Amino acid sequence: MTAQPNLVETPFEAEGPQPLVREIASGAPYPVAALGPLRAAVEAVQGMTQAPLAIPAQSALAVASLAVQGFADVETLGGARPCALYALTIAKSGERKSACDAPFLRTLRAHEREQATAYRAEREDWARRLAIWKAQYDGIISGSRKKGDRAASEAELRALGLEPQPPALIDRTVSEPTFEGLTKLFALGQPSLGLFSDEGGQFLGGHAMNSENRQKTLAAFNDLWQGNAIKRTRAGDGHQSLYGRRLAVHLMVQPTVARGFMADPLAADTGFLPRFLMCEPPSAIGTRLHANAKENPPALASFERRLGDILRTPMPIDPEGGGLDLRCLPLSHEARELLVDYADKVERSQSYGGDMAHLTGTASKSAEQAARIAGVLTLWRDLDALEVDAADMANAIELARYYLLEALRLAEVANVSAEIDRANQLRRWLIEHWPEPEVLVRDVQNRGPNALRESPKARAALFQLEAHGWLVRLDAGTVVRGSSRKEAWRVIRSGSVAG
Repeated sequence: MTAQPNLVETPFEAEGPQPLVREIASGAPYPVAALGPLRAAVEAVQGMTQAPLAIPAQSALAVASLAVQGFADVETLGGARPCALYALTIAKSGERKSACDAPFLRTLRAHEREQATAYRAEREDWARRLAIWKAQYDGIISGSRKKGDRAASEAELRALGLEPQPPALIDRTVSEPTFEGLTKLFALGQPSLGLFSDEGGQFLGGHAMNSENRQKTLAAFNDLWQGNAIKRTRAGDGHQSLYGRRLAVHLMVQPTVARGFMADPLAADTGFLPRFLMCEPPSAIGTRLHANAKENPPALASFERRLGDILRTPMPIDPEGGGLDLRCLPLSHEARELLVDYADKVERSQSYGGDMAHLTGTASKSAEQAARIAGVLTLWRDLDALEVDAADMANAIELARYYLLEALRLAEVANVSAEIDRANQLRRWLIEHWPEPEVLVRDVQNRGPNALRESPKARAALFQLEAHGWLVRLDAGTVVRGSSRKEAWRVIRSGSVAG
């Protein structure tokens, strides 16, 4: 007897197919106590904005990194590394990302305005000196031609000295640079810069990250994170090497932007994404009542004073190349033991079947991230600190562990997103191009979207559509197109639910 199709009405058929949604597991609470000297200011901003705690924490760490990275590198298990941190904060519109960033950047912005006033005066003085120099230079050259005394002219030129150089540009932050623009700013401006943007999608979707420039930009940012020199060779400009430059990064992006970027194999395979401290905290929207807001002006004032003190402290700059001449902040014996223990634990987790086996790029950098964070916390407290102590290292390890677990969670979210996207491609193809009332796995493999030509991906997409009511599984043995089928689905075409 021929098996009959399963015509029992399912709950999905009664209600209609359901949207394809992403199931995102919640992350762990942010370990705010581990922020040490930054904790009070972070809690003050969180109390004021009632945003998720991780958002002001990211802002505080990034600003502190920018402030101290120009004074010392830090010892890691792989040698001296910059105290530069790259942070990626994922939060949807309305989570008060800008409101969290502004209090931590306020002193920096005020410092830049003060420096701009001084810069204008220095620029005017330089222009006058340059005009005088050029007039004297032209006079020597002109006299040389008349007198024909080359030796005397060369002596006069040596006495005149080199052409006066313009004062360094004072900007400490950029928001949407190209690699060429960033290189020029490093050459003409400060050796310690920050890429900060509360609309990070503008950078990730901008000129620097388009298809033509993406690989070059990713490689350049990787080199800066490592502390390597910037090297450029151009037909018009010649070769340029810039040593001793440091870059801190904090990009705030919306989830859709982050998902697309995290799904880009180039961002992961080049090691760019694994260099970021990433988080996507649970939303606080709907809970931020005015009655619950808390103000703590003294904590913010303390942060601002400390930041101002650091910004006014001259960085150790090499007069020859204009780059930073940095010492290495060593780890105490106890701090190093803690870091070694953490590094070994993370290394074991990357073995086959381990929790981090599919996230080796990020996991392999977690111990170094801990050392960098420890360096930031130590230098924030004391620019002249002699070593990283065990307490700061323990805090930094706790923070690094949080970010590693967030990266693992977000990687799983990205995988789920990719599966959902493939399922949505299949849904559209079934509705718009597939003429039959039933569909088989091999139909999808042979004639479906290109992304689903492999059996595991085709089956996964079919299962997703079944789970959301776009397909109804038929009983094994049901005759479809003249043959008994072990596995087949009936396509539900009613409704127009968006995926």
